[in-house]
Amino acid sequence: MCSWAKYLIRLSVGLLLTALPLTAQGAYATDDMPDAPSAVAQAAQQAQATGTITGTVEDQSGAVSVGAKVELTVEGQGQPQQLETGVNGQFTFSHVPPGTFHLKVSATGFNDQEITGDLDPGQFYITPLIALAVSGGATEVSVTLTPVEVAQAELKEELQQRVFGFIPNFYVTYNGDAQPLSSKQKFHLAWKSSIDPVTIAGAAFLAGLEQASDDFSGYGQGMAGYGKRFGASYADIFAGTFIGSAILPSVLKQDPRYYYKGTGSTKSRIAYALANSVMCKGDNKKWQVNYSSIVGSFATGGISYLYYPSSDRSAGLLVQNAMLRIAESSFTGVFQEFVLHKLTRVPQHSRQQ
Repeated sequence: MCSWAKYLIRLSVGLLLTALPLTAQGAYATDDMPDAPSAVAQAAQQAQATGTITGTVEDQSGAVSVGAKVELTVEGQGQPQQLETGVNGQFTFSHVPPGTFHLKVSATGFNDQEITGDLDPGQFYITPLIALAVSGGATEVSVTLTPVEVAQAELKEELQQRVFGFIPNFYVTYNGDAQPLSSKQKFHLAWKSSIDPVTIAGAAFLAGLEQASDDFSGYGQGMAGYGKRFGASYADIFAGTFIGSAILPSVLKQDPRYYYKGTGSTKSRIAYALANSVMCKGDNKKWQVNYSSIVGSFATGGISYLYYPSSDRSAGLLVQNAMLRIAESSFTGVFQEFVLHKLTRVPQHSRQQ
């Protein structure tokens, strides 16, 4: 297979396999670019007028509370909405108008708990963990969670994000003010992404394409050759994920996730998404050069020298593969911004009524 066709196939697989983290998540916001109003942009802005409120209810022992009643009232928005928590103790209210809201959680044998907050347009609001106290006990909800605890609650939601309900889409956050991940959380996210069955299936599929076109001919053919190609393909994914999305982000204090923008002109959102391979949010929540992605792409290519056939090793190939990874990150950012957010499903264990 000629080199350009091979890279085109790899790019297509990379875009499909959202299990592979965007090694350069986030980008410099370009809202200062001139808007180009269109029907599509206006529809997107209207969709962003409402937000989402989600959370988890537990009892004092830490066990999830199934069937707890949750009532949502938004000031100035008429009748309250009600639902019950599902098998994981979770609840989700979608299409909530922005403004001050009140949540009331009640369950038989427990004291009612109430939470008040402010929802911004388009915000994905995750409440602090709601712990129900047995009747006669404390009635206040603790809202003094540490930043690490808030980040853990947000990460728990992100690990449920799947395109079409089965393809993992873990490395994107729809909360523009998400808490930075700790080093432990970055490694946990990389591990969950790397061992997901869809990730492994993607590596197997790519190895099959390489086998059919006899790429890396030094591996030979037959099951032995396929096994070597699969091992190399998965090693690329595993190494790239941990180096670019866990090790370097931990050392350099950078966030490996893509921050969904969702607002502004189409042109500004495209520029934002394309820049995601070279700019990211730091753990200080400020935009900065994404050294984790850039250095990680070249480091992963260097490590691949340990297991690819000697006949396929060259400085030119290393640079080409590194640039391909950076390009994949940019184009995947565009897919995240305009396509994948419409197809990504977060399992809702409760329904609005």
